[in-house]
Amino acid sequence: MASNQPAPEALFETRTSAIEPDRAWGEWNPTEESIRPVRGRHRVAKQRTGIARNGIARSSTVLGVGVIAAVGAGGIATAQDKPAVSISLPDTITDNLPDATSLPGVGSLVSHDAEPDNVLAAAPLTTAGLTTADAEQGATDAGEALRARILQQAEQQQSEADAAQQAAAETAAAEKAAAEARKQQTDAEKKAAAAKRKAEAEARAKAEAERLAKLAASYALPTSSYTLTSTYGQAGSMWSSGYHTGLDFAAPTGTPVKAVHSGTVKSAGWSGSYGYRTVLELDDGTEIWYCHQSSMTVSAGQKVSTGEVIGRVGATGNVTGPHLHLEVHTPDGAGVDPMSWLRGKGLTP
Repeated sequence: MASNQPAPEALFETRTSAIEPDRAWGEWNPTEESIRPVRGRHRVAKQRTGIARNGIARSSTVLGVGVIAAVGAGGIATAQDKPAVSISLPDTITDNLPDATSLPGVGSLVSHDAEPDNVLAAAPLTTAGLTTADAEQGATDAGEALRARILQQAEQQQSEADAAQQAAAETAAAEKAAAEARKQQTDAEKKAAAAKRKAEAEARAKAEAERLAKLAASYALPTSSYTLTSTYGQAGSMWSSGYHTGLDFAAPTGTPVKAVHSGTVKSAGWSGSYGYRTVLELDDGTEIWYCHQSSMTVSAGQKVSTGEVIGRVGATGNVTGPHLHLEVHTPDGAGVDPMSWLRGKGLTP
C-alpha cells in the first residue's frame, strides 16, 4: 500500500539538487536499531537509501510498496537453504507500513502463531505438472506424481506384453489344435475312402460272382469225361489253315454232346473235314460249331435248351481219334477262342 505522507525533512542534510537548485535535499543513514525487523524466515537485504546521481530521490511511497512486494515474493519463491537478510528503513516509513499479516495472500505465509518451518514444510515447492487425476489420487508433489505415472506406464506396458505373449501362445495352441484336427480329418477321410474302395471292390466281385453263377446256371459245358488235347491258335501241319481253330475235347465215341445254351439249330449235317457238324445259333447271334460227331439228334430249325443232348462224340472227318471239336463264331463271323468264351460265361473247361 502506498503512503501519502511526505518524506521527513528535518533529518536530512541540506544539499542543492541539480534538478531543483532552490530545494534542499539531504542524506540519511538508518541503523538496525531504528528499523523494526520483518517477521518471518525470509528478510529483505539491507539497502542504502540516498539521492541518485541523476538527482531523482526515491519517495517513501515507492520504498513501502517495494518492501511489501519483496516480503510477499520472498516468502514464496526463496529456497529454504538461502540465508536470511534484512533491510533498514527510516522510522517514519516503517511506522506507516501495514502489517504483513493483513496483506491478501501474504498473511498465511507470515503468521505469528505458526512456525515458518512448518508452513514451508507443509506445502510442496511447486505443483507444476500435477494433473487432475494426480490430485484426485492425493499426489501433492510433481516428482512423486511423475514417478507414479512412469511406474503405472511400465506396469501397463508389461501387462500389454504379457497379454500379447498369452495371445500369441493361445493362437499357436489353436493353430496346432487345428492342424491336428485337419490331420485327423484327413486320416479319417483316407481311411473312409480306402474302406469305400474296398467295399466297392468287394461289391463288384460279389456282383461278378453272382453274374457268373447265373450264367453258369444258364450255360453248360458241351460234354463230360473229357480231356483237352488241342487249344485255339495252336500251330501244326495237321490243320489246313496252319493252326488250330477250335478247342478239342477228347472223349470215347458215343459220349453225349450238349447244347451250351438255349438257341436254335441253324444246321446239322456233313461238313467235309469237320465230319458231322451241328451249328447252334444263340439268341445274341453267336454260333457254336460241334464237329466230328458220330451222330446227331437234332435237325435245322429246332429249338434247344441249355444242357440238352444234341449229338454224340465221334471221329468223323479229318481226325486222328474220337473227340469233339468245338468252335465259337461271333455274329459277324469271326472266330474266337472257345476257352475264353466259356470262361466268360462262368464255365471252366
